[in-house]
Amino acid sequence: MATIELVNVEKQFGSFQAVKPMNLTIEHGEFVVLLGPSGCGKTTTLRMISGLEAVSSGDIMFDKNNVTWLSPSDRNIAFVFQFFALYSHMTARDNIAFPLQAEGMPRAQIEQHVQEVAELLRITHMLDSRPGSLSGGDQQRIALGRALVRQPAAFLMDEPLGALDAEFRESMRAEIKRLHIRQEATTVYVTHDQVEAMAMSDRIVVMSAAEIQQVGTPAEVYHDPSNLFVAKFIGSPGMNLVKGKYSDGILHLPNGNQLSVPQDWKGVLSKELPSSDEVILGFRPEAVAVSESGSLKSSVYADSLHGGYTMLHLEIDTGEIIHARSERTDNYPIGTPINFDLDPNMIRFFHPDTEMALHKGNGA
Repeated sequence: MATIELVNVEKQFGSFQAVKPMNLTIEHGEFVVLLGPSGCGKTTTLRMISGLEAVSSGDIMFDKNNVTWLSPSDRNIAFVFQFFALYSHMTARDNIAFPLQAEGMPRAQIEQHVQEVAELLRITHMLDSRPGSLSGGDQQRIALGRALVRQPAAFLMDEPLGALDAEFRESMRAEIKRLHIRQEATTVYVTHDQVEAMAMSDRIVVMSAAEIQQVGTPAEVYHDPSNLFVAKFIGSPGMNLVKGKYSDGILHLPNGNQLSVPQDWKGVLSKELPSSDEVILGFRPEAVAVSESGSLKSSVYADSLHGGYTMLHLEIDTGEIIHARSERTDNYPIGTPINFDLDPNMIRFFHPDTEMALHKGNGA
């Protein structure tokens, strides 16, 4: 499996910049997800790695070899598309075997490879079926088998689960991750579904507006977002973001609420904030602890049961709503006054002008 490097890779369509200059290294055997909203450049990036799209500038390296101008067939990659792209007149067996037949591999070897892949994917019982008689999940397994059978240097997947319903997506996430671990395959996976990215990846490349916003493990992008975009995009719902003013160790929040800032943040805020002392406080729903003695005040705007827990939507000022994760048995009528505290280890701060995260190392 390959180590993939993108060195100042850029893509323009006329005057439109689809991907701004990008530097990214995907290590041997790593599962990296390109995550972002529609139009952010993630699929274009994947297509440039594959050779289906030519770069406007920059270099693409596979194991230190420059493949920038090689055709897809010369890059030793396998591409799995969102729509299965199976040959409807062929059986599953023939669909999987097709890449090997195109390479002129002997029939006995082809049959051996197809059988090995079918056993790995647990689809031996459907090898003689045509795609039209199979479910969406089974068709995607066939498409995966066609990619796996070649044993390529890298697997590239463009929203391969997007056409499946929720039940199939859940099972196929586990299937793809299991295959990745067993094959030790270098995998680059594109999705707009942050739940999918969090569940499957070793690292996530969060993209927006044609450029990388953050690269990190799922835990890093969730707990320590690099900017407001990542804070809002990662999580369901995203991070709570509340504007306030900092003064003498106290953060003044809407509706007269005041938060005592942890000691290890005081030096950072004193040094990094603009002259207005404005700052944006960020915290995840699970950082909220509802209690009668809580120092922060709100009222219930709405609530929703999510099975194992209740999501409270709390109004801390007119039109200023935050989300709090609560016990599934909690049931508060709309308008109920609610007090709460925040876990000091789970709060983050963002600069109001640059929208970048502040870090404790900056001002300590």
